Amino acid sequence: MSVDSGSGESSYNRSYFYVGGHYVDDERGNGQHIMVGQMYVEKLFPLHGARYPWPLIFVHGGGQTGTVSLNFDYAFDINFLNTPDGRKGWASWLLDQGYVVYLLDQTCRGRSSYDASSGSTLKYPVELAETRWTACAEFAKFPEASLHTQWPGSGRMGDPIFDAYYASTVSSLADYSVEEALMQKAGSCLLDRIGPAILITHSQGGTHGWLWADARPELVKAIVAIEPSGPPFQTTITSGVSVPKSYGITDIPIQYDPPAAQPMHGTRPLPTQEHITANGRMYMLQEEPARKLINLLNIPVLVETAEASHHAGYDDFTVQFLRQAGVTVEHLKLGEKGIHGNGHLQFLESNNLEIIELLEKWIKEII
Repeated sequence: MSVDSGSGESSYNRSYFYVGGHYVDDERGNGQHIMVGQMYVEKLFPLHGARYPWPLIFVHGGGQTGTVSLNFDYAFDINFLNTPDGRKGWASWLLDQGYVVYLLDQTCRGRSSYDASSGSTLKYPVELAETRWTACAEFAKFPEASLHTQWPGSGRMGDPIFDAYYASTVSSLADYSVEEALMQKAGSCLLDRIGPAILITHSQGGTHGWLWADARPELVKAIVAIEPSGPPFQTTITSGVSVPKSYGITDIPIQYDPPAAQPMHGTRPLPTQEHITANGRMYMLQEEPARKLINLLNIPVLVETAEASHHAGYDDFTVQFLRQAGVTVEHLKLGEKGIHGNGHLQFLESNNLEIIELLEKWIKEII
C-alpha cells in the first residue's frame, strides 16, 4: 500500500504484520484459547527505494503507540510520522533520506491486543503530561523546567495541539516486568524476521532496547536511546518517589558477566554503591569491580538528552552505569550542540527536525 499524504507525512510504501504472541486458555472454563503478547508492526519503505542497508526501528515510550490519531481533520501518527500540529516528524524525515522505518505498538497497547490476563493497566493523567512534558516551565517541578520553550502551543488541556497529542495516549501495563518480558520476546521475533537493524528508543521504550540487544546482539547494530528510562536502579526521580529497577537498567534479568545474583529476601541481584553529586542528587552505580553487560559490549550506543527535560538531571548517571558495565556509549546533550529549549517529547516540538538531523549524522557514521 502506498501513502501520499497532503500533511507533513512523507510518501512511502506501507505494509504491516504481527510478531510474537502465544496461546493461552481464555479462562472461561470451556477449553477455548486466545492469543496474548503479540506485537503490531508497520514497515514503511521509501517510495524511491532504500539507500541504507539497515532499517530503523522506533520503539515508543510509555502511554504511547505507533497508531494513527484523528485530529485536525486528517489522520496522522502522533509519535514519529507527524507532530500534533501536523508538521513532519522524525520517521517521515528519515524516509525522505532513504531509510526503511519500522513503527510498532508495544504489546498490550493499541493494535497489539490487550487481555486482562496480562495484568492491570494505568494511564498518565493530563496533569502529569502538563507538568513534566508540555508546560513544564509553568510548573517548575524540576530545576531544568524553566528552560523549556519548544512545545508548540500552550501545552495545557484545552489547547488544540495539546489535545491532539493527549488524544493519542493510551493505557500501558502497570507491571513493567510483565511488559519487558513480553516485549523482549516480541522484539526478538521482529529482529529474527527482518534481520539486522538500528533501534531508536524513547523513554520507557529504552528498557526494551537494552533487552532486545541482550537477546539478539548480532542483530542490533546500534541503539539511539532518547532519554531512556532511568536513572540506574530507579524508574524516575522527578516526583521524589523512586521505583526499584532491580537489574540497573531493566526490571527483568539481563546478562551480566559475572552473572547477576538471584534476588532473595529483598536483596538486589547487583551490589550497589550510592553516589552524591555536587548539587545533592543521589544516584547508584554497581560496586566495583562491576559486572559487564556482556551482550552489549560490541553495540555502539548514543544516549541523547534534551536541555529542559527532567532527564537532564539524571541521564548522566545512566551513561556512567553503561560505561561502568563496559558499553561503548556517547552522550549527546542537545544544549551543548546549540539546540535549546527542548523537553522530554522533543520529537513533537517546534525544532524537531533540527534534532533528527543531528541524530542522523551519528547513525550515518555507524552505517
